[in-house]
Amino acid sequence: MKILVLYSGELGKKVIQNLVNSSSFCVSCGELCNHCRQARKSYANLIVGIHEFADDLPAFIEEPAQYMPPNLPECDLILAIGIHPDLFAAIPEVVQKTGAKAVIAPSEDSKKTPAGVLEQLRKELEAVGIEFEAPKPFCALDKTGKPVIDSFVDLGFGRPVLRIEMSPDGKMFIGAGVLRDAPCGSTWFVAKKLGWTDVSGYKETISGAHHSYPCTASMDKDPQIGDTILHKAGYIIREAVEEGMECAKKEKEKFSTACRDEAQALAFEN
Repeated sequence: MKILVLYSGELGKKVIQNLVNSSSFCVSCGELCNHCRQARKSYANLIVGIHEFADDLPAFIEEPAQYMPPNLPECDLILAIGIHPDLFAAIPEVVQKTGAKAVIAPSEDSKKTPAGVLEQLRKELEAVGIEFEAPKPFCALDKTGKPVIDSFVDLGFGRPVLRIEMSPDGKMFIGAGVLRDAPCGSTWFVAKKLGWTDVSGYKETISGAHHSYPCTASMDKDPQIGDTILHKAGYIIREAVEEGMECAKKEKEKFSTACRDEAQALAFEN
């Protein structure tokens, strides 16, 4: 897969750094860092182009194509992150020039990335067979049956998935492993903070870690979801942990049942 990143703002920087997985990317733990991300693969080789748009573009852009970078590379997937809303009008032309098969345009702030603009882009792209997703927030991205976008999720980016390990009595988190990371990279930090904390306080632990990473989603109420996008991102990581906890409980029950059956079988043989 070849990925072209067009971005503006902090989220785009985090996504790029998370894809690359450089040693200097995550510094949230400070001196307590145990380099938990070292085992994770770098996807720097998949990125064929990066272009950052200036933050001081005109309020209204009449000719968005003029702001697009020249000599665009051939790619399979375009990540359009936090760009000026008027620039989305040029994305179909960028798709045509690059041969892209899919576009992901996450929405972390409905004022900067209006739903109407994204819906218009969706119609234009899907009309010519181009895959499109506009997750709100980016960590809401899940597999949808669209091959290229699903391949991006399969790399390990999108709605978080964790493997949770709890103490035998189920009262403490021993650790958490990241199976799928939020595109911004926050899942690793939340997983690290869960280790050796009380299960009873998991909501507070998750919320504190998620906010202090920090999450870049807007605190303004979004009319589509009826809440802030930041809160939705918080609910997503909390649900991911809860799903991991449920899986851990089922694995424990399955193991206990298997052990009990084996013990009964041995007793019967004797």
